[in-house]
Amino acid sequence: MEDGAARAAAVQKLMAAKAKSGKSFSDIGAETGLTNVYVAQLLRRQAQLKPDTAASLRAAIPALSEELVDLMMQPPFRSYNPEMVHEPAIYRLNEAIMHFGESIKAIINEDFGDGI
Repeated sequence: MEDGAARAAAVQKLMAAKAKSGKSFSDIGAETGLTNVYVAQLLRRQAQLKPDTAASLRAAIPALSEELVDLMMQPPFRSYNPEMVHEPAIYRLNEAIMHFGESIKAIINEDFGDGI
């Protein structure tokens, strides 16, 4: 299991590999058939890389080492940083959820049923 320091070090390496590619999250997503948000989650260790996606991600980001790809295939280290809600974009996203949340929930319940 990763601790916070190990996760931060891994994310730094993953983001350096992305930077070396010169590609945006959207560019990588288009090349791999993934969404840009999922690519960002993978590179920030917030989602688990599936084996059938590894080859296309390595092709899109050649600087990804085998060690980093193996790490990305492990269950992610998810955490909550209370300081993050003070970041302006995150604050506004939370505000939007609070404003539209009940309506979004009603649509989800109507389309998919009650529950998560």
